[in-house]
Amino acid sequence: MQEVDVRKVIFLSGIFLAFAVLILACVPALRSASSQAIPGTRTTEQQQEMEDRMQKAANKKRQDEIKEDTQKLYQLASELKDAVDKSNENMLSLDVVRKAEEVEKLAKKVKEKMREGTGKPLHTEPPPVNIPRTPGNF
Repeated sequence: MQEVDVRKVIFLSGIFLAFAVLILACVPALRSASSQAIPGTRTTEQQQEMEDRMQKAANKKRQDEIKEDTQKLYQLASELKDAVDKSNENMLSLDVVRKAEEVEKLAKKVKEKMREGTGKPLHTEPPPVNIPRTPGNF
């Protein structure tokens, strides 16, 4: 039977959870990626195409930044794991604490970028609901 290092299991579970949260945080931004006209204004087809291209370019840039920051996050988390593995139960170096703070700060930055999105929401109000009327029911 193999021995399992509890610290490694907890650390790896935390990393997995952080990535899962980051991925799930991206879902609302993806939903808001489609465009919608501003009420009360009319745009020409050419203007709409230009806005769509600009929006796609902004989304591409944001996605590239998220990928880059996520790679940095992975590198920092790996360095943190190595530092924790080198420490013992009686001593935790200041470097480990600093690395953990860096991981936390970068994870928050990535999460904010995923939430901000650059698209416009699909619908601003719910669709109308048809209620069947029966005779005698006004």
